[in-house]
Amino acid sequence: MCRILGSFAAGADRPEPAQLAAVSARQRHGGPDEHRVLSGPGWSLGCDRLAVTDPCGGQQPYRLPHLPGILAVLNGEIYNHAELRRTLAARGHRFPDRCDGTVLPALYAEYGTAFAEHLDGMFAVALLDLRPGGTRLVLAVDDMGMKPLHLHHDPYDGSTRFASEIPALLAFEGVRISPREDALDTVLATRTSFSTHTALDGVDVLPPGATAVVRPGTAPVVRRRGPHRATPLGDTQDVLRHEVRRLARAEVPVCAVTSGGLDSGLVTALAAEQARETDAPPLHTFHLTYRGRWPDSEAAYARSVARRARTVHHEVAVDPDELGSLLTRTVRHLGQPNADPITLSTYALFRAVRQNGFTVALAGDGADELFGGYDRMRAALAAGPEWAAAYTDALSAAPRLLRDHLYTADYRAYIADTGSAADRIEQELRSAEAVGADRLTAMTAFETRWRLPAYHLRRLDHLSMAWAVEARLPFCQPSVVAHARSLPVAARTGKRALYEAGRELLPASVLNRPKQPFTLPVAAMLAPGGPLLDLVRELLSPARLVLGGKIRADRAAKLLARHLERPTPQAALTLWSLAVHELWTEVVQGMRIPVGCAA
Repeated sequence: MCRILGSFAAGADRPEPAQLAAVSARQRHGGPDEHRVLSGPGWSLGCDRLAVTDPCGGQQPYRLPHLPGILAVLNGEIYNHAELRRTLAARGHRFPDRCDGTVLPALYAEYGTAFAEHLDGMFAVALLDLRPGGTRLVLAVDDMGMKPLHLHHDPYDGSTRFASEIPALLAFEGVRISPREDALDTVLATRTSFSTHTALDGVDVLPPGATAVVRPGTAPVVRRRGPHRATPLGDTQDVLRHEVRRLARAEVPVCAVTSGGLDSGLVTALAAEQARETDAPPLHTFHLTYRGRWPDSEAAYARSVARRARTVHHEVAVDPDELGSLLTRTVRHLGQPNADPITLSTYALFRAVRQNGFTVALAGDGADELFGGYDRMRAALAAGPEWAAAYTDALSAAPRLLRDHLYTADYRAYIADTGSAADRIEQELRSAEAVGADRLTAMTAFETRWRLPAYHLRRLDHLSMAWAVEARLPFCQPSVVAHARSLPVAARTGKRALYEAGRELLPASVLNRPKQPFTLPVAAMLAPGGPLLDLVRELLSPARLVLGGKIRADRAAKLLARHLERPTPQAALTLWSLAVHELWTEVVQGMRIPVGCAA
């Protein structure tokens, strides 16, 4: 697991070492173990390494003596690297170590730009082919988008730059900081940027399952690959057990994050089962809560899962007085606004994981998207012809009518003229239904292709790697994805298949509890006397909103006043999302100043 960076430009000079050092410094927190950048006329390729597989080997960029001119860097894990190494060795390739990424130059030499079709894992790969007559940059990410790669192409000089994190990308000379005009509407309508866009104009993210080829002086040509071929064997529990056991193997300490819900509970139970059967030390589990009495605490459920699985359980209690500084740090690490209050909890949780000596953490992300677990999905299945509009509104931080109420006349007119991200999502769902997809399949396709990578996986990647922790996701592995998609609609509605899988593994209290997201109790914390009130009030001051020109300050003030009289989750989330956007616009302007390595 690493952070990677690089640049590619025709006819340019060798990049300045100071500039490359500044880029690396912005994401060094995710790769504290080793740093190396190579460069030449018109190109650079670098890596900040978190040593997980073969910690003593695997120097990046990867180069093989018998393949001069091919360089590669990897962020992520290639789980089938041993099998690939055997196949490539049989074809005459030689490898200096057991590191997973060492196979990449040979794999590219054999298969060209189709090399990523042979990879099973979570990965963002950058590969430079500097051989005479074939100079090009090749970029690839895994099928689910677990490891993001951010790009900037300059149409004027033909240069392309990339980095694992947006703040690092912005440290390259020539990458302009220009917030998209529709960024605020996107945050309120969909909670974060979807598709290939980020909240910054000119900064894109490679879509899941894509390979991009960049030739000198040209823009990246992006194509979507077919899904990695996987043949799931057995029922849901068998498939998940296989992936948990495979991902729980590492040469560094491994733990699990346990929210107290079904998804992370299944991962925890199966990982603990493997530890017992192999006579390994007991699995350690981590759960985050907040000091004081707050509604919707899941701590008791997490303790119940840990007792049943016989883990060494860590209940991490965060002081609410720390939330203001946590918010600033999470916004800086993410590089763009994400309206989910879970960002603070995620950052603090992985801080505790690292401080307790763990480098790899198993997590349960992806289950709701694949197995129809969200309430909005069940509501859409029972709704009438307007289901797509209702489903899209359920994705929002502020429903459409509230957004229109809060916007200034000019900004409302701009969104009406250009279209909202919510409009594009609704159209995609209707188009899928029009060509014969059932509603659940249409929603699952959207959730896994766009929302899961943008809203969940990028956040998980950035905030775990902020503390040099590799988060591994069994539900996002190809065999689990293929298995979920093969199930009949009834089995993947309301996660019925997962509840069946957990019947013998989890406490009844967890199986029978209502669904609840792992998040921050933001409505209570924004109530009178709450620890977030002063911060949000400052960020939504009339002076700031008037200067921004998009939100009516008087209506935002009335929304806050109504919430203080009678706190509601909807008003709290809207206020929180507005505040996050305001803080991001402030933080992003400071991203031209190189930052240190500390998280």
